[in-house]
Amino acid sequence: MYTIRRSVPVLIALVSLLSACSTEPKPTAPSAPPPVTMPPPVGPVVVPPPVQPPAPTAPTAPLTPATFAALPGWQQDDVRQAWPAFLQSCSVLASRQAPWKAPCAAAGAVDAKDVVAVRRFFETYFVPNQLRNPDGADTGLITGYYEAMLYGARKRGGAFQTPLYRVPDDLVTVDLGSIYPDLQNRRLRGRLSGKTVIPYQSRADIDRAPLSGKELLWVSDPVDAFFLEVQGSGRIKLDTGETVRLGYADQNGHPYKAIGRWFVEQGIMTPDQVSAQSIRAWIAANPSRRQELLNVNPSYIFFTETKVSDPGVGPRGALNVPLTPGRSIAIDRTILPLGAPVWLSTTLPKDGAPLQRLVMGQDVGGAIRGAVRADFFFGFGPEATENAGLMKQSGTMWVLLPK
Repeated sequence: MYTIRRSVPVLIALVSLLSACSTEPKPTAPSAPPPVTMPPPVGPVVVPPPVQPPAPTAPTAPLTPATFAALPGWQQDDVRQAWPAFLQSCSVLASRQAPWKAPCAAAGAVDAKDVVAVRRFFETYFVPNQLRNPDGADTGLITGYYEAMLYGARKRGGAFQTPLYRVPDDLVTVDLGSIYPDLQNRRLRGRLSGKTVIPYQSRADIDRAPLSGKELLWVSDPVDAFFLEVQGSGRIKLDTGETVRLGYADQNGHPYKAIGRWFVEQGIMTPDQVSAQSIRAWIAANPSRRQELLNVNPSYIFFTETKVSDPGVGPRGALNVPLTPGRSIAIDRTILPLGAPVWLSTTLPKDGAPLQRLVMGQDVGGAIRGAVRADFFFGFGPEATENAGLMKQSGTMWVLLPK
Protein backbone atom coordinates (compact mmCIF):
# COMPACT_ATOMS: atom_id res chain seq x y z
CA MET A 1 0.00 0.00 0.00
CA TYR A 2 2.82 2.30 -0.80
CA THR A 3 4.28 4.31 -3.68
CA ILE A 4 7.33 3.94 -5.96
CA ARG A 5 8.57 6.09 -8.80
CA ARG A 6 10.77 5.10 -11.77
CA SER A 7 14.46 6.11 -11.63
CA VAL A 8 14.94 7.58 -15.11
CA PRO A 9 16.96 10.55 -16.42
CA VAL A 10 15.16 13.82 -16.13
CA LEU A 11 14.21 15.21 -19.51
CA ILE A 12 14.66 18.99 -19.73
CA ALA A 13 12.76 20.73 -22.51
CA LEU A 14 14.45 23.87 -23.86
CA VAL A 15 11.70 26.29 -24.75
CA SER A 16 12.43 29.37 -26.91
CA LEU A 17 10.53 32.44 -25.89
CA LEU A 18 9.33 34.12 -29.08
CA SER A 19 8.24 37.74 -29.18
CA ALA A 20 6.23 38.94 -32.14
CA CYS A 21 6.76 42.42 -33.62
CA SER A 22 4.16 44.15 -35.80
CA THR A 23 4.42 47.28 -37.92
CA GLU A 24 1.45 49.53 -38.33
CA PRO A 25 1.13 52.33 -40.94
CA LYS A 26 1.87 55.70 -39.43
CA PRO A 27 -1.10 58.06 -39.46
CA THR A 28 -0.74 61.52 -40.88
CA ALA A 29 0.41 63.79 -38.10
CA PRO A 30 -2.11 66.56 -37.30
CA SER A 31 -1.00 70.16 -36.81
CA ALA A 32 0.49 70.69 -33.37
CA PRO A 33 -1.89 72.32 -30.82
CA PRO A 34 -0.77 75.43 -28.94
CA PRO A 35 1.33 74.66 -25.86
CA VAL A 36 -0.47 74.43 -22.53
CA THR A 37 1.22 75.87 -19.47
CA MET A 38 0.58 73.76 -16.29
CA PRO A 39 0.76 75.34 -12.85
CA PRO A 40 3.51 74.07 -10.56
CA PRO A 41 2.45 71.34 -8.12
CA VAL A 42 1.42 72.41 -4.66
CA GLY A 43 3.28 70.57 -1.88
CA PRO A 44 5.36 67.41 -2.28
CA VAL A 45 4.56 64.89 -4.95
CA VAL A 46 3.23 61.72 -3.29
CA VAL A 47 4.12 58.45 -5.04
CA PRO A 48 1.74 55.64 -4.03
CA PRO A 49 3.51 52.55 -2.70
CA PRO A 50 3.57 49.52 -4.99
CA VAL A 51 0.70 47.13 -4.51
CA GLN A 52 1.94 44.02 -2.70
CA PRO A 53 0.48 40.69 -3.82
CA PRO A 54 -1.42 38.89 -1.08
CA ALA A 55 0.71 36.46 0.90
CA PRO A 56 -0.03 32.81 0.16
CA THR A 57 -2.27 31.15 2.71
CA ALA A 58 -0.29 28.79 4.91
CA PRO A 59 -1.74 25.32 5.37
CA THR A 60 -3.54 24.76 8.64
CA ALA A 61 -1.55 22.92 11.31
CA PRO A 62 -2.92 19.36 11.56
CA LEU A 63 -3.07 19.38 15.40
CA THR A 64 -5.05 21.80 17.54
CA PRO A 65 -4.90 21.23 21.34
CA ALA A 66 -8.35 20.64 22.86
CA THR A 67 -9.89 19.33 26.08
CA PHE A 68 -11.60 16.07 26.91
CA ALA A 69 -14.81 18.03 27.43
CA ALA A 70 -14.70 18.87 23.71
CA LEU A 71 -14.75 15.19 22.68
CA PRO A 72 -18.31 14.28 21.64
CA GLY A 73 -19.44 11.24 23.61
CA TRP A 74 -16.31 10.99 25.78
CA GLN A 75 -18.27 10.41 28.98
CA GLN A 76 -20.54 7.83 27.34
CA ASP A 77 -17.90 5.51 25.85
CA ASP A 78 -16.98 2.41 27.82
CA VAL A 79 -13.26 3.06 27.53
CA ARG A 80 -12.54 -0.25 29.27
CA GLN A 81 -13.16 -1.91 25.92
CA ALA A 82 -10.25 0.05 24.44
CA TRP A 83 -7.88 -0.81 27.31
CA PRO A 84 -6.52 -4.11 25.89
CA ALA A 85 -5.78 -2.40 22.58
CA PHE A 86 -4.02 0.44 24.42
CA LEU A 87 -1.84 -2.03 26.33
CA GLN A 88 -0.94 -3.64 23.00
CA SER A 89 0.24 -0.24 21.76
CA CYS A 90 2.23 0.28 24.95
CA SER A 91 4.03 -3.01 24.45
CA VAL A 92 5.70 -1.40 21.43
CA LEU A 93 5.70 2.35 22.10
CA ALA A 94 7.15 2.26 25.63
CA SER A 95 10.40 0.81 24.34
CA ARG A 96 10.63 3.03 21.26
CA GLN A 97 9.62 6.55 22.21
CA ALA A 98 10.45 8.39 25.47
CA PRO A 99 7.16 10.34 25.82
CA TRP A 100 5.27 7.05 26.12
CA LYS A 101 7.34 5.56 28.94
CA ALA A 102 5.57 7.37 31.81
CA PRO A 103 1.94 6.74 30.76
CA CYS A 104 2.64 3.16 29.75
CA ALA A 105 4.39 2.49 33.08
CA ALA A 106 1.48 4.03 35.00
CA ALA A 107 -1.01 1.88 33.08
CA GLY A 108 0.10 -1.15 35.07
CA ALA A 109 -1.51 0.27 38.22
CA VAL A 110 -4.90 0.97 36.64
CA ASP A 111 -7.86 -1.28 37.45
CA ALA A 112 -8.94 -2.34 33.96
CA LYS A 113 -12.44 -3.18 35.26
CA ASP A 114 -13.06 0.33 36.62
CA VAL A 115 -14.36 2.56 33.81
CA VAL A 116 -13.88 5.69 35.93
CA ALA A 117 -10.26 4.78 36.63
CA VAL A 118 -9.51 4.07 32.99
CA ARG A 119 -11.10 7.35 31.88
CA ARG A 120 -9.20 9.25 34.59
CA PHE A 121 -5.96 7.67 33.39
CA PHE A 122 -6.32 9.09 29.89
CA GLU A 123 -7.38 12.48 31.24
CA THR A 124 -4.32 12.55 33.50
CA TYR A 125 -1.62 11.50 31.07
CA PHE A 126 -2.86 12.68 27.67
CA VAL A 127 -3.92 15.83 25.83
CA PRO A 128 -6.45 15.51 22.97
CA ASN A 129 -5.46 17.31 19.77
CA GLN A 130 -8.10 17.84 17.12
CA LEU A 131 -6.98 16.88 13.64
CA ARG A 132 -7.47 19.21 10.70
CA ASN A 133 -6.70 18.91 7.03
CA PRO A 134 -4.41 21.44 5.31
CA ASP A 135 -7.45 23.43 4.14
CA GLY A 136 -8.62 23.80 7.75
CA ALA A 137 -11.48 21.28 7.49
CA ASP A 138 -11.99 19.21 10.63
CA THR A 139 -14.01 16.45 8.93
CA GLY A 140 -12.81 13.67 6.68
CA LEU A 141 -13.58 10.25 5.27
CA ILE A 142 -13.89 7.24 7.56
CA THR A 143 -13.96 3.88 5.79
CA GLY A 144 -13.92 0.32 7.12
CA TYR A 145 -11.97 -2.90 6.66
CA TYR A 146 -12.18 -6.47 7.89
CA GLU A 147 -10.38 -9.79 8.02
CA ALA A 148 -11.51 -11.78 5.01
CA MET A 149 -12.23 -15.50 4.65
CA LEU A 150 -11.17 -17.27 1.45
CA TYR A 151 -10.98 -20.87 0.29
CA GLY A 152 -7.80 -22.28 -1.17
CA ALA A 153 -5.19 -24.97 -1.57
CA ARG A 154 -1.42 -25.29 -1.55
CA LYS A 155 -1.36 -26.62 -5.10
CA ARG A 156 -3.12 -25.36 -8.20
CA GLY A 157 -6.02 -27.46 -9.33
CA GLY A 158 -9.78 -27.58 -9.75
CA ALA A 159 -11.41 -24.37 -8.55
CA PHE A 160 -8.15 -23.08 -7.07
CA GLN A 161 -6.65 -21.14 -9.98
CA THR A 162 -5.80 -17.71 -8.52
CA PRO A 163 -2.35 -17.36 -6.93
CA LEU A 164 -1.44 -15.40 -3.82
CA TYR A 165 2.27 -14.59 -3.84
CA ARG A 166 5.03 -14.45 -1.27
CA VAL A 167 7.60 -11.64 -1.51
CA PRO A 168 9.63 -12.12 -4.72
CA ASP A 169 13.40 -12.43 -4.38
CA ASP A 170 14.03 -9.61 -6.85
CA LEU A 171 11.95 -7.02 -4.99
CA VAL A 172 14.27 -4.30 -3.65
CA THR A 173 13.16 -2.11 -0.74
CA VAL A 174 15.07 1.03 0.29
CA ASP A 175 14.22 2.75 3.58
CA LEU A 176 14.56 6.40 2.54
CA GLY A 177 14.26 7.60 6.15
CA SER A 178 17.56 5.91 6.99
CA ILE A 179 19.24 8.15 4.40
CA TYR A 180 17.13 11.31 4.53
CA PRO A 181 15.48 12.03 7.93
CA ASP A 182 12.84 14.19 6.23
CA LEU A 183 11.62 11.08 4.43
CA GLN A 184 10.91 9.11 7.59
CA ASN A 185 8.50 6.18 6.98
CA ARG A 186 9.01 6.48 3.20
CA ARG A 187 10.23 3.48 1.24
CA LEU A 188 11.32 2.99 -2.34
CA ARG A 189 10.46 -0.33 -3.94
CA GLY A 190 11.53 -1.70 -7.29
CA ARG A 191 13.93 -4.13 -8.89
CA LEU A 192 17.46 -3.87 -10.19
CA SER A 193 18.27 -3.50 -13.86
CA GLY A 194 22.05 -3.44 -13.87
CA LYS A 195 22.82 -0.79 -11.24
CA THR A 196 19.56 1.10 -11.65
CA VAL A 197 16.41 0.62 -9.56
CA ILE A 198 13.39 0.49 -11.86
CA PRO A 199 9.71 -0.01 -11.00
CA TYR A 200 8.56 -3.47 -10.08
CA GLN A 201 5.86 -5.12 -12.19
CA SER A 202 2.41 -3.57 -11.89
CA ARG A 203 -0.76 -5.59 -11.39
CA ALA A 204 -1.32 -5.69 -15.16
CA ASP A 205 2.28 -6.86 -15.69
CA ILE A 206 1.89 -9.65 -13.14
CA ASP A 207 -1.41 -10.68 -14.71
CA ARG A 208 0.31 -10.98 -18.11
CA ALA A 209 3.45 -12.69 -16.75
CA PRO A 210 2.70 -14.49 -13.43
CA LEU A 211 5.48 -14.80 -10.87
CA SER A 212 6.05 -18.49 -11.38
CA GLY A 213 7.46 -20.28 -8.35
CA LYS A 214 6.44 -17.52 -5.91
CA GLU A 215 2.92 -18.80 -5.27
CA LEU A 216 2.12 -19.07 -1.57
CA LEU A 217 -1.41 -20.45 -1.99
CA TRP A 218 -4.07 -20.80 -4.67
CA VAL A 219 -7.60 -19.55 -4.00
CA SER A 220 -10.95 -20.08 -5.68
CA ASP A 221 -12.04 -16.51 -6.43
CA PRO A 222 -9.94 -13.78 -8.10
CA VAL A 223 -12.25 -11.05 -6.80
CA ASP A 224 -11.88 -12.34 -3.22
CA ALA A 225 -8.11 -12.36 -3.79
CA PHE A 226 -8.21 -8.72 -4.89
CA PHE A 227 -10.23 -7.66 -1.86
CA LEU A 228 -7.84 -9.62 0.36
CA GLU A 229 -5.07 -7.33 -0.89
CA VAL A 230 -7.18 -4.27 -0.12
CA GLN A 231 -7.88 -5.52 3.43
CA GLY A 232 -4.27 -6.54 3.98
CA SER A 233 -4.94 -9.80 5.80
CA GLY A 234 -7.32 -12.74 5.87
CA ARG A 235 -7.89 -16.37 6.69
CA ILE A 236 -7.71 -19.15 4.11
CA LYS A 237 -9.68 -22.36 4.65
CA LEU A 238 -7.61 -24.98 2.84
CA ASP A 239 -8.97 -28.03 1.06
CA THR A 240 -7.30 -30.12 3.78
CA GLY A 241 -9.55 -28.57 6.43
CA GLU A 242 -6.73 -26.48 7.90
CA THR A 243 -7.21 -22.71 8.31
CA VAL A 244 -4.20 -20.43 7.97
CA ARG A 245 -3.81 -16.67 8.14
CA LEU A 246 -2.16 -14.52 5.50
CA GLY A 247 -0.78 -11.14 6.46
CA TYR A 248 0.79 -8.23 4.62
CA ALA A 249 4.47 -8.84 3.87
CA ASP A 250 5.34 -6.23 1.22
CA GLN A 251 4.08 -4.38 -1.82
CA ASN A 252 5.23 -3.82 -5.40
CA GLY A 253 5.75 -0.09 -4.90
CA HIS A 254 3.05 1.18 -7.24
CA PRO A 255 0.54 3.67 -5.79
CA TYR A 256 -2.78 2.39 -4.54
CA LYS A 257 -5.70 3.55 -6.69
CA ALA A 258 -9.27 2.92 -5.56
CA ILE A 259 -11.29 1.10 -8.18
CA GLY A 260 -14.42 2.75 -6.79
CA ARG A 261 -13.20 6.06 -8.21
CA TRP A 262 -13.03 4.45 -11.67
CA PHE A 263 -16.76 3.74 -11.57
CA VAL A 264 -17.45 7.40 -10.80
CA GLU A 265 -15.07 8.66 -13.50
CA GLN A 266 -16.68 6.33 -16.06
CA GLY A 267 -20.16 7.51 -15.10
CA ILE A 268 -21.19 3.97 -14.15
CA MET A 269 -22.01 4.82 -10.52
CA THR A 270 -22.35 7.89 -8.36
CA PRO A 271 -20.13 8.20 -5.27
CA ASP A 272 -23.09 7.25 -3.07
CA GLN A 273 -23.63 4.04 -5.05
CA VAL A 274 -20.05 2.76 -4.78
CA SER A 275 -19.49 0.03 -2.19
CA ALA A 276 -17.79 -3.33 -2.03
CA GLN A 277 -21.19 -4.90 -2.58
CA SER A 278 -22.00 -2.84 -5.69
CA ILE A 279 -18.52 -3.47 -7.13
CA ARG A 280 -18.95 -7.23 -6.75
CA ALA A 281 -22.39 -7.03 -8.37
CA TRP A 282 -20.98 -5.13 -11.35
CA ILE A 283 -18.17 -7.67 -11.83
CA ALA A 284 -20.69 -10.52 -11.72
CA ALA A 285 -22.70 -8.78 -14.45
CA ASN A 286 -19.60 -7.92 -16.53
CA PRO A 287 -17.16 -10.83 -16.13
CA SER A 288 -15.29 -10.02 -19.35
CA ARG A 289 -14.22 -6.66 -17.88
CA ARG A 290 -13.10 -7.99 -14.51
CA GLN A 291 -9.36 -7.82 -15.11
CA GLU A 292 -9.69 -4.44 -16.80
CA LEU A 293 -11.25 -3.15 -13.61
CA LEU A 294 -8.75 -4.79 -11.24
CA ASN A 295 -5.82 -3.43 -13.26
CA VAL A 296 -7.01 0.10 -12.49
CA ASN A 297 -5.16 -0.43 -9.20
CA PRO A 298 -1.50 -1.10 -10.12
CA SER A 299 -0.59 -1.81 -6.48
CA TYR A 300 0.03 -5.48 -5.67
CA ILE A 301 0.36 -7.00 -2.20
CA PHE A 302 2.61 -9.91 -1.24
CA PHE A 303 1.77 -12.06 1.78
CA THR A 304 3.28 -14.10 4.54
CA GLU A 305 1.61 -17.12 6.17
CA THR A 306 1.03 -17.58 9.89
CA LYS A 307 -0.95 -20.01 11.99
CA VAL A 308 -4.32 -19.18 13.53
CA SER A 309 -3.43 -20.10 17.09
CA ASP A 310 -6.47 -18.32 18.55
CA PRO A 311 -9.45 -17.58 16.25
CA GLY A 312 -10.56 -14.86 18.64
CA VAL A 313 -7.37 -12.82 18.16
CA GLY A 314 -7.21 -10.42 15.23
CA PRO A 315 -4.49 -10.18 12.59
CA ARG A 316 -1.37 -8.11 13.20
CA GLY A 317 -1.33 -4.57 11.87
CA ALA A 318 1.54 -2.26 10.95
CA LEU A 319 2.43 -1.82 14.64
CA ASN A 320 2.98 -5.60 14.74
CA VAL A 321 0.33 -6.14 17.42
CA PRO A 322 -3.02 -7.92 16.97
CA LEU A 323 -5.82 -5.63 15.81
CA THR A 324 -8.85 -5.31 18.08
CA PRO A 325 -12.25 -5.33 16.32
CA GLY A 326 -14.03 -2.04 16.89
CA ARG A 327 -11.03 -0.52 18.66
CA SER A 328 -8.27 -0.44 16.02
CA ILE A 329 -7.99 1.87 13.04
CA ALA A 330 -5.56 2.46 10.19
CA ILE A 331 -4.10 5.98 10.05
CA ASP A 332 -1.60 8.02 8.03
CA ARG A 333 1.64 7.40 9.89
CA THR A 334 3.30 10.40 8.23
CA ILE A 335 0.98 12.62 10.31
CA LEU A 336 0.05 10.57 13.38
CA PRO A 337 2.27 8.41 15.57
CA LEU A 338 1.54 4.76 14.88
CA GLY A 339 -0.06 3.19 17.96
CA ALA A 340 -1.44 6.40 19.47
CA PRO A 341 -4.95 6.58 21.01
CA VAL A 342 -7.45 8.40 18.80
CA TRP A 343 -10.91 9.68 19.63
CA LEU A 344 -13.16 8.95 16.66
CA SER A 345 -16.54 10.56 16.09
CA THR A 346 -18.46 9.27 13.10
CA THR A 347 -21.57 7.19 12.29
CA LEU A 348 -22.37 3.59 11.38
CA PRO A 349 -23.14 2.91 7.71
CA LYS A 350 -26.45 1.06 8.00
CA ASP A 351 -28.54 3.23 10.30
CA GLY A 352 -26.39 6.32 10.82
CA ALA A 353 -26.14 5.67 14.57
CA PRO A 354 -23.32 7.59 16.31
CA LEU A 355 -19.97 5.82 16.49
CA GLN A 356 -18.01 7.77 19.10
CA ARG A 357 -15.26 5.86 20.83
CA LEU A 358 -11.62 5.57 21.80
CA VAL A 359 -9.60 3.61 19.23
CA MET A 360 -5.90 2.93 18.59
CA GLY A 361 -4.09 3.84 15.37
CA GLN A 362 -2.37 0.49 15.00
CA ASP A 363 -2.42 0.00 11.24
CA VAL A 364 -1.81 1.79 7.94
CA GLY A 365 -3.24 1.48 4.44
CA GLY A 366 -2.42 2.52 0.89
CA ALA A 367 -5.60 4.60 0.65
CA ILE A 368 -5.28 6.20 4.09
CA ARG A 369 -3.72 9.58 3.40
CA GLY A 370 -4.37 12.77 5.31
CA ALA A 371 -4.92 13.95 8.88
CA VAL A 372 -8.68 13.42 9.14
CA ARG A 373 -8.73 10.00 7.49
CA ALA A 374 -9.13 6.56 9.06
CA ASP A 375 -10.01 2.97 8.25
CA PHE A 376 -12.10 1.37 11.02
CA PHE A 377 -11.37 -2.32 11.71
CA PHE A 378 -14.66 -4.21 12.01
CA GLY A 379 -13.12 -7.64 12.65
CA PHE A 380 -13.88 -11.05 11.16
CA GLY A 381 -17.10 -12.64 9.90
CA PRO A 382 -20.09 -11.86 7.64
CA GLU A 383 -21.31 -8.88 9.66
CA ALA A 384 -17.87 -7.31 9.72
CA THR A 385 -17.56 -7.86 5.97
CA GLU A 386 -20.92 -6.23 5.27
CA ASN A 387 -20.34 -3.22 7.52
CA ALA A 388 -16.84 -2.58 6.20
CA GLY A 389 -18.06 -2.75 2.61
CA LEU A 390 -20.65 -0.05 3.26
CA MET A 391 -18.53 2.21 5.49
CA LYS A 392 -17.74 5.60 3.92
CA GLN A 393 -18.85 8.07 6.55
CA SER A 394 -17.84 11.60 7.45
CA GLY A 395 -16.05 11.93 10.77
CA THR A 396 -13.84 13.97 13.07
CA MET A 397 -10.75 12.81 14.96
CA TRP A 398 -8.62 13.77 17.93
CA VAL A 399 -5.24 12.17 18.65
CA LEU A 400 -4.33 11.74 22.34
CA LEU A 401 -0.66 12.61 22.89
CA PRO A 402 1.30 12.19 26.13
CA LYS A 403 1.60 15.35 28.21
